[in-house]
Amino acid sequence: MKLKNLAGLIPLLYATSAIAIEPFVVKDIRVEGIQRTEPGTVFSYLPVKVGDKLDDEHAAAAIRALFATGFFKDVRLEMQQGVLIVLVRERPSIASIEINGVKDFPKDTLRDNLKSVGLADGRIFDKSALDKAEQELKRQYVARGKYGVKFSTTVTELERNRVAIIFNVVEGETSKIRQINIIGNQTFNEKKLKDLMQLGTPNWISWFTKNDQYSKQKLSADLETLRSLYLDAGYLEFSIDSTQVSITPDKEHIYITINISEGAKYTVSDVKVSGPENILPHVETRKLIKVQAGDVFSRKELTDSTKKIGDRLGEDGYAFANVNAVPDIDKEKHQVGFTYVVDPGSRAYVRHIDITGNTKTRDLVIRREFRQMEGAWYSASKIKTSKQKVDRLDFFSEVNIETLPVPGTNDQLDVSLAVKEKSTGDFSVGAGISSNVGVVFTGSVTQRNLFGTGNNLSTQINTSKINQVYSVSYTNPYFTDNGVSQGFDVYKRNVNSTYTAISPYLSSTIGGGVRFGVPISDFENTHYGLSAEKTQLTLTDTSSLQMKDYVRIFGPSTSNLVSSVGWSQDSRDSAIYTTAGTVQRAFVEVALPVSNQRFYKLTYQQQWFYPISQNVTLMLNGEAGGAEGYGGLPVPFFKNFYAGGPGSVRGFKPFSIGPRDLNNNSLGGTRRIVGNAELLFPMPGMNKDRSVRLSAFVDVGTVFGLGLTASDSLRYSTGVAVTWVSPVGPLKISVGVPLNKQPSDKLQIFQFTLGSLF
Repeated sequence: MKLKNLAGLIPLLYATSAIAIEPFVVKDIRVEGIQRTEPGTVFSYLPVKVGDKLDDEHAAAAIRALFATGFFKDVRLEMQQGVLIVLVRERPSIASIEINGVKDFPKDTLRDNLKSVGLADGRIFDKSALDKAEQELKRQYVARGKYGVKFSTTVTELERNRVAIIFNVVEGETSKIRQINIIGNQTFNEKKLKDLMQLGTPNWISWFTKNDQYSKQKLSADLETLRSLYLDAGYLEFSIDSTQVSITPDKEHIYITINISEGAKYTVSDVKVSGPENILPHVETRKLIKVQAGDVFSRKELTDSTKKIGDRLGEDGYAFANVNAVPDIDKEKHQVGFTYVVDPGSRAYVRHIDITGNTKTRDLVIRREFRQMEGAWYSASKIKTSKQKVDRLDFFSEVNIETLPVPGTNDQLDVSLAVKEKSTGDFSVGAGISSNVGVVFTGSVTQRNLFGTGNNLSTQINTSKINQVYSVSYTNPYFTDNGVSQGFDVYKRNVNSTYTAISPYLSSTIGGGVRFGVPISDFENTHYGLSAEKTQLTLTDTSSLQMKDYVRIFGPSTSNLVSSVGWSQDSRDSAIYTTAGTVQRAFVEVALPVSNQRFYKLTYQQQWFYPISQNVTLMLNGEAGGAEGYGGLPVPFFKNFYAGGPGSVRGFKPFSIGPRDLNNNSLGGTRRIVGNAELLFPMPGMNKDRSVRLSAFVDVGTVFGLGLTASDSLRYSTGVAVTWVSPVGPLKISVGVPLNKQPSDKLQIFQFTLGSLF
């Protein structure tokens, strides 16, 4: 029987008069032309079944359905003695994708981007997907300032209906910002405005910051920075009229022009409050508002006041409070009044607390730090405290918390905590470099989150010439459910001070102890400990007279039973990247009367972190310590205080500051005073990267008490430091310059400590 062509080309699908067939009942269906596609796949998409009546309309619908799958580039229907024959021609599959000439990107990253637009090995080849892929590659390069990038694509047909795709990329040079022009500014000069912007013209650090490479996102951020500057200075009508970005024909240079209108400077005429007084009295609301009549208008002050009112309502459970400052503008007098409209909404409670990102740390370890409970009224302060306590575990590089309304309700919300775990095992290495000693190393091994339980296990093995230590310490921070911690320490320590700045002696100490921590509040704790140790001393011919007198009185072997009491308070906003808050620590150590010695030691430390600006923080640190004997006995010389080096006065060799013996070796002392002032700020061009932080410091400190006063040995230094949370651990580097060095001082200008994570 002669075959009848029922349908063919796509254009004919919509021309019903182009094909007129006599309808027939489908007795069977046969698929021809497939190579990779299973017949069942074709049948599943075909809207015609055996027994159906096929006419022009149904035939067109069948062809449209098969084309819509994207598997075929040609589809035809034929009929032979009541059998519907589906003739298809498959699109080729992608056998391989090759990218040549790429230097700026990892090829795997580009492959992932191509995959997102439908181009990957094994997928059906689609010309439209290839066009999208080229656009995606170009977008990636343009985002890096390479506007001159060129692409050429080759598609080679292979056997078994496959194709190989080759992208040839000529990256070209990065386009640089040649000039930035700001037009319309009168209040602030152009230099001040440009200094606030991320984008800029090339300078000595542009190779690192990349600030001379144009980015649409960076420009948008810079425009918002300019807007904030003017709105915070009272220019309510400030506007950015236009922004032009042009590139030279050779694609090498970019010119940016920003046109602004400053408008007039506005003052605040009046401030009113509207809202229910039974929930938050207006008198209390006014105390939270920083904007007052007569002040210069500031958007920042306005926003801060709105946030404070919202936070205050959040303390009482009103999580969905809505606070708006409605303006009343008088353009003739250049004044603006505000009415704070307070709508507390419904009081809300927390339905669920969800934790994500903790692949190692157990949920219990995180949940026990929460002060906001499920099923309880929402409290903004408890949410904040919970975040701070999870942050202070120091198990995570990021801790983010969100409150999400429960759909369909107006009095419930879920708390979502997302963490990003970091390595909590440390192989710590300390080093110092000087001209007379060279490099000195120390080390220890610690796991602060043992098996994800939150317990701390530390094993120190140090076989250096100076300090041989073998110790094991274990701490369970939740020995009881209410947060009482328990820990123990076992150690053997051999000291050979011959290679240090300390007067030479050798000691071998073995000991152990138990300790407990009792919480007073969320950020305040007390600590109690009891330890026993035995020390064997060996002196040399050059040991100090004080050391020889001590051995003559007590002998070369001594035993001590030492009790300790401590107190700590930590109100820092973050342990990862501190910008505000304080830390206080006090510690008392007493040798009990059953010991060979009779002495006590007291130490106190306080740190202040004060945010000077959004990115700059001032850190002040003060430490004081004192030791005394009782019962007519002296303080053991190996319990003396020392100063100098990282952690006290940088620029001086560790332990070198203070009283000296006849050989100019340090003796330590029974009194210690250390002060540090440090200005912390981000690496230029890396404001959002919290892994690197720079600082400028001034250190002062001394050790005294052995016939000397504090002023006899007070030392000062200044310098710069960098802290980097590197892939191999936290790295701290400092360059310190002594300000009042004496001829007998031992200096160490460059110092660093490095922790290696595993």
